[in-house]
Amino acid sequence: MLAELSSALSVWAIPAILLTIPLLGYFRKVNVYEAFVDGAGEGFQTAIRIMPFLVAMMVSINVFRASGAMEAFVGFLAPALNLLGVPADLVPLAIMRPLSGTGALGLATEIINTFGPDSLCGRIASTVLGSTDTTFYVLTVYFGAVGIRKPRYSVFVGLLGDITGFFMSIYICRKLFGF
Repeated sequence: MLAELSSALSVWAIPAILLTIPLLGYFRKVNVYEAFVDGAGEGFQTAIRIMPFLVAMMVSINVFRASGAMEAFVGFLAPALNLLGVPADLVPLAIMRPLSGTGALGLATEIINTFGPDSLCGRIASTVLGSTDTTFYVLTVYFGAVGIRKPRYSVFVGLLGDITGFFMSIYICRKLFGF
């Protein structure tokens, strides 16, 4: 019953939103098309403004991976992580997730293809994707878009949340799935 309701709601959610917004605009006497075009123009200007930040971040990520620095870092941490019960195969995902959602999704896909979706690594990788964020991407895009130059504690708090999400994903998957 709940699954059928959820399925029906998911099918009709976007069409309902796409119908509701113009109707609300009409009743509030807002020119919806003009507001949409103005917003799209602002979005385009924002995209142009943040492009250098995105290019710099993507180049840095690719250099980090292509240079072999990620593999060297994982190899360096592997003995300590084994003592903590952290599968070394998940470390590249933990490193990549704060940097790039697409890169992290690629690594998680690789983990799932290698170990299987029902394996401990596969389940943890999926949980990590759902419980962490692309901290540096968010800071680059959003702070770059509004011109914030001094993020203060944002980087620290974002990375602390990512580290907590990573280790709690391991803990919860081990407890929940009995590995």
